[in-house]
Amino acid sequence: MFITLLIIAVTCVVSFAAFGNRRLFDALILWPPAVRRGQYYRLLSYGLIHADGAHLFFNMFTLYFFGAAMAGLYQRLLGPFGFVIFYTGALLASILPAYLRHSDDSGYRSLGASGAVSAVLFAFILVQPWATIVVFVLPVPAIVYAVLYLGYTFYMDRQRSDRINHSAHLWGALYGVVATALIAPRVLPWFLSQLMQPRFLH
Repeated sequence: MFITLLIIAVTCVVSFAAFGNRRLFDALILWPPAVRRGQYYRLLSYGLIHADGAHLFFNMFTLYFFGAAMAGLYQRLLGPFGFVIFYTGALLASILPAYLRHSDDSGYRSLGASGAVSAVLFAFILVQPWATIVVFVLPVPAIVYAVLYLGYTFYMDRQRSDRINHSAHLWGALYGVVATALIAPRVLPWFLSQLMQPRFLH
């Protein structure tokens, strides 16, 4: 729990600082020309800043609940900083495809921890597919939410009709599942066995 709270605290402090400091905001955001010039830290620092308070709150609220549920697994298997390693890997894995797609686009920018939070969420779904996730006020089984989320995110990524980096959500989710299955090989058989034992609104 401490590590999850630490990640949330650092992200909130940096995000709030960047809200009132345009120079800091511009120095941390993912901007392909700057990465090409050697500022590779931006492939991680983009996850420390957010577009506004609502964007920050939604990501950190989600991370609080699902990070608290999952951090112990990575700490047991990877050591005391296991969750930090997993989360940092998620930031990188979720943004790389978008960066490569837009590497020559000087007008492209991306920010926010949504891809890494998506990785944590889908790792949780892998471990507890029939847990209840409340979407607004509607309780939904986690595995059902996962299917709806991926379908919507894939559709919106193809449409490219808004400024949200849906690609990061998709790749973050994939990273969360694959990395967790590699770190804890018993999780995948467990997930498959749980799918055969539906427990709605558990």
